[in-house]
Amino acid sequence: MDLRICVPLGALFEESLGVMEGVGLPVAPLRDAGRRLIVEVPDGPTYITTRPSDVPTYVESGAADIGIVGRDVLLERQPDVYELADLGFGGCRMAWCTPEGDDPTPAALERFGVVRVATKYVNCAERFFASTGRAAEIVKVNGSVELAPLVGLADGIVDLVATGRTLRENGLVERDPIFESTARLIANRVSHKMRAAELDELVRALGGGAA
Repeated sequence: MDLRICVPLGALFEESLGVMEGVGLPVAPLRDAGRRLIVEVPDGPTYITTRPSDVPTYVESGAADIGIVGRDVLLERQPDVYELADLGFGGCRMAWCTPEGDDPTPAALERFGVVRVATKYVNCAERFFASTGRAAEIVKVNGSVELAPLVGLADGIVDLVATGRTLRENGLVERDPIFESTARLIANRVSHKMRAAELDELVRALGGGAA
């Protein structure tokens, strides 16, 4: 199988390798890749490793045939790719979170007509607040988003939550769930058309977990 596969570094990396190994793909070279970002396996796939947020870019452009990425990234970026399967790992949820105690959201809306939201997920946050009919001023934050409400930069945050430990340690609580997220297998649309049988076989080997 000479596919070009985009693999996310970070939290999803090890489980991605486990899933690929489970369907017979040779992942040992990836485990020994060192600082190499591209790993070519003789008579096998070519692996491209990158930050999770960039996986859809490589797949959409055709630099990779398929890739593994969280649903949160897909909903934020909305790339033109084909979603093949829900891989079932990397489970977390997007949520609107504020400091514990009384929810500051109603008071902010009543006083200012808008709620200030800090987030890395600008598009997801905008769509969520628009869907609830509440005006939101979005502040993009790239670092530790939990800091924003603690220093008065925002009323709350829209962010991914897994165990909730980071929220608790910073005195924050979940107010509204937005969506659930797991790792997804995605494909370039041209690659999916040209290699449909091969990719369908791969999805069947993964257990047929349709996206």
